[in-house]
Amino acid sequence: MSHPHPELGPPPELPEGALRVTPLGGLGEIGRNMTVFEYGGRLLIVDCGVLFPEDEQPGIDLILPDFSTIRDRLDAVDGIVLTHGHEDHIGAVPFLLREKPDIPLIGSKLTLALIEAKLAEHRIRPYTLEVKEGQRERIGPFDCEFIAVNHSIPDALAVALRTPAGLVVCTGDFKMDQLPLDGRLTDLPAFARLGEEGIDLLLVDSTNAEVPGFIPHERDILPVLRQVFDKAERRIIVASFASHVHRIQQVLDAAHEFGRKVAFVGRSMVRNMGIARDLGYLRVPGGLVVDVKTLDDLPDEDVVLICTGSQGEPMAALSRMANRDHQIRIVEGDTVVLASSLIPGNENAVYRVINGLTRWGAHVVHKGNAKVHVSGHASAGELLYFFNLCKPRNLMPVHGEWRHLRAAAELGRATGVPKDRTVIAEDGVVVDLVDGVARITGKVQAGYVYVDGLSVGAVTETSLKDRRILGDEGFVSVFVVVDSTTGKVVGGPHIQARGSGIDDAAFAPVVAKIEEALARAAGDGVAEPRQLQQLIRRAIGKWVSDTYRRRPMILPVVVEV
Repeated sequence: MSHPHPELGPPPELPEGALRVTPLGGLGEIGRNMTVFEYGGRLLIVDCGVLFPEDEQPGIDLILPDFSTIRDRLDAVDGIVLTHGHEDHIGAVPFLLREKPDIPLIGSKLTLALIEAKLAEHRIRPYTLEVKEGQRERIGPFDCEFIAVNHSIPDALAVALRTPAGLVVCTGDFKMDQLPLDGRLTDLPAFARLGEEGIDLLLVDSTNAEVPGFIPHERDILPVLRQVFDKAERRIIVASFASHVHRIQQVLDAAHEFGRKVAFVGRSMVRNMGIARDLGYLRVPGGLVVDVKTLDDLPDEDVVLICTGSQGEPMAALSRMANRDHQIRIVEGDTVVLASSLIPGNENAVYRVINGLTRWGAHVVHKGNAKVHVSGHASAGELLYFFNLCKPRNLMPVHGEWRHLRAAAELGRATGVPKDRTVIAEDGVVVDLVDGVARITGKVQAGYVYVDGLSVGAVTETSLKDRRILGDEGFVSVFVVVDSTTGKVVGGPHIQARGSGIDDAAFAPVVAKIEEALARAAGDGVAEPRQLQQLIRRAIGKWVSDTYRRRPMILPVVVEV
């Protein structure tokens, strides 16, 4: 990963009485949030999430933070604090606990319930400590205070870390909705109290720092949903994140009001909503939710489906419906609601799904044509208010792409945070808090770790480059048999192309070039198969480039007899 300090080397030894902050994900990107705090040789991790792949990462399922910088220090980790239950904050926990299963997890009731269900699939039973707002816990040398924040999932928490080096506040993801569905406000008095105590370093959610004003209320969506339900003639299919309890609550309320039955579709959706209902975070009227298998017995105008796939994920329920690869088939007159934002990088995938659904006759309602989404992140107006409340001595924007981090830094400076006390870092850039001043002191490895099926970390950037070439340009295979003694060709060359747009018969002119190159090599005494493969690759590669302006992957095979 690139960062604005190419001159940096490994960080120096941490001075006594200082605090080290090492972000391993979430800076310069939306997702993969993970920050490591170090004091007195002990470590505390805040969040451990995943990033979802983009189009140029074919075949990849998930992207993890790079654990290599802490892998040999896992015995020094006193705990993992989870601010809330979204995948970009908890999704990588199973992969870290595979390496050391007894690291304690600290979080709210819902957050821990979601991660415990996920860990059960990995056959890991974690050590957990349930906390709630207003609670303080000593975790190693870190005195942790938990503060209620409002977000797009219930039970989200900010955390204040006290050490002799100073007071550090991590907001996690938050906004300042003054009319939240569950009545749980962001605890502004607590942040004001911390501001009076003196916040030495504030790590703040920057996702919406470019958005002016204040984020609308979550409850503003219900009237829009009512309009959609009122106009819908057949089935209504709502796609949402499987953890967006507040959004799904409003869909349930609208379905109940209009006399429709609801079925959850998709394993993660069924699991998470079952957890939320059992813990009392989701209020479900009796008889409203039915099993998806019973839908055939109901008329279309009485049905609501709630499924995953709002980000165009290839294997999620909605994408499969759009591709006619799901038991639920979209028909003319269905209404599909994408009740979420577009995560940067997912736009093309989402629009492909929208087009696929529209092709089959569905009316698709999304953020672009209706107010069916409200962000869970504080915008510029809220951040200005928040900075004035907290009065941080040092500011470090987190959770955002470059434009978001810089926008949040500018807002901080506007409220009086000095420029030299505003730290804009990126994944792997180490920040030390020494004598009340936060400074960048070095860098550590913090690249992407790819999950591909059952493999973790086996796929490299080189592998992905090969996949992209195969996907864009196809490949050409060349099979040649040579005499092991003389190096002369005794069979072939046989050439086949796949995905390159070039017919096999079109390679006839290049066969003579390959034979000439191999004959020259034999005359020069070159008979080693690897060298012959390189000769073949160069000969056919130059011909394809000159003739077709294409650069397919070339796979020469030389067999000695």
